[in-house]
Amino acid sequence: MSFKKIDMSAIVIKADYKSKKILKDLAKKLGANVLNMKDDQYEDFLLGSIINSEKTGEEASREEVFQKLKKK
Repeated sequence: MSFKKIDMSAIVIKADYKSKKILKDLAKKLGANVLNMKDDQYEDFLLGSIINSEKTGEEASREEVFQKLKKK
C-alpha cells in the first residue's frame, strides 16, 4: 500500500462576523476544512508562531535562564 503525499497548508484570517461567515461558506464550498478560533486561541497560535520563529537550536541550563530573568 502506498500513500500519496498531499501538500497541505493553512491560512488564518481574522475578520468581522459578516466577512467571516462569507469566507467560511466559500471555503466549505471549495472543500476546505474550516476551524473557528476564539480570540484567546488566536493569541496562543500567534505566540507559538513567534516562539518557533525565534528558535536558535541552542540549549541553556536552568541556571542560565534564571540569571537572565533576574537581570530584567
